[in-house]
Amino acid sequence: MAVSAGFMVPHPPLIIPEIGKGEQNKIKETVKAYHQAAREIAVLKPETIILISPHNVMYRDYFHIRPEKKLAGDFAQFRTGQVSMEAVCDTDFIKELCEEGKKTGKPWGIQGGGERKLDHGTMVPLYFINQYYQDYKLVSVGLSGLPLSEHYRLGQAIRRTAEVLERKTVIVASGDLSHYLKETGPYGYRKEGPEYDHAVMEVMEKADFGRLLEFPEDFCSKAGECGHRSFTIMAGALDGLQVQPERLSYQGPFGVGYGICTYHVTGKDPKRRFLDQYLQEKRKDDPYVALARNSLECYINTGRHLPIPEDIPREMRDCRAGAFVSIHKSGQLRGCIGTIGPVYENIAREIIENAISAGTRDPRFHPIRPDELPDLTYHVDILGTPERITSIHELDVKKYGVIVSQGRKRGLLLPDLDGVDTPEQQVAIAMQKAGIPIDSQEVTLERFQVIRHE
Repeated sequence: MAVSAGFMVPHPPLIIPEIGKGEQNKIKETVKAYHQAAREIAVLKPETIILISPHNVMYRDYFHIRPEKKLAGDFAQFRTGQVSMEAVCDTDFIKELCEEGKKTGKPWGIQGGGERKLDHGTMVPLYFINQYYQDYKLVSVGLSGLPLSEHYRLGQAIRRTAEVLERKTVIVASGDLSHYLKETGPYGYRKEGPEYDHAVMEVMEKADFGRLLEFPEDFCSKAGECGHRSFTIMAGALDGLQVQPERLSYQGPFGVGYGICTYHVTGKDPKRRFLDQYLQEKRKDDPYVALARNSLECYINTGRHLPIPEDIPREMRDCRAGAFVSIHKSGQLRGCIGTIGPVYENIAREIIENAISAGTRDPRFHPIRPDELPDLTYHVDILGTPERITSIHELDVKKYGVIVSQGRKRGLLLPDLDGVDTPEQQVAIAMQKAGIPIDSQEVTLERFQVIRHE
């Protein structure tokens, strides 16, 4: 196999003796495991090491591949400049990988850049590897703010590149786990910290890589992890391969999680094509959500409006109601359009048309591109009949949406939205959307309930 193994490793600078000055003794299991992983790499004798680091150059919508022929760095930022290293880069591999990106329109390449030194997320793994093996060339890869699925696809491309070049390759995914494990740690404590570490170590020790794609973005953010995207790229490089996983260590005495696992390739396994499985599972939607998804995909891919399917639930064909379609990407809103009351002949057509509008006509966003479609999630809210209320105190932001009217101006806000915690906020936002001055007294309030499909 061109890709012979993958390694999940952390990058605490204090693990370097000259920096730790004894503190590294508090993570002896991690040190021991790191040496074992490095020795295993030496036995494999890879021609190329792909080293993925979250502290490399990073862009919101682009993966930066370091283009230099040689890279060097030191730990001067940790007051240990005497510890330094350099690596020769595999320029043929970099060129081939970037050519695939250009041909397929994928968002990676050598554009951009900045700091020309190796980052510590790259140097800590190399510090251990170089003690046992140095006859390799390096490909230094950064992360992006793109969805986890795109990180997985970059890993798949790395694997294809290794196969095209017939290059014996090892993947090293550098990344710490949660930074919020202890009140006494440098970043403090959040309950999501230990929850994340437990969950991700369970995934990684079993090589159950498909679950990496299911971690919610907001959960990862609250956990303060920095390695999840690195691990996902490595998972993509091992796509469709049978691996022998081994958990070597996990520790977090300083309030930051450090995990080390190894994955030696033992053959092919088509059942381990995790991205394909993930995307197929996403399509097993609630029928309301499925209709919204199919409508937008049909319109973007063909320019046609989807006919009403024959196999939809009867109430979607027989009933009329207002409907809102909300589209999200990586946990962020990507479009939302709806109707307060019914406009079309039934709920199905309401969803079909509003999905198209949400994806292509929301003035806050650029129209959705075809390449974004696999990474979108949809919510469909079916609105109940609005009822007039006389006081803001009759609102409940979790239960009711609100409609604020003044003459022809009318603004609506759905219930149970992130960041909207009080009726006052809810009404103020609805007034702003309607263009009604915030200090207006003569307004009409209506409330409504929704049935949410997601």
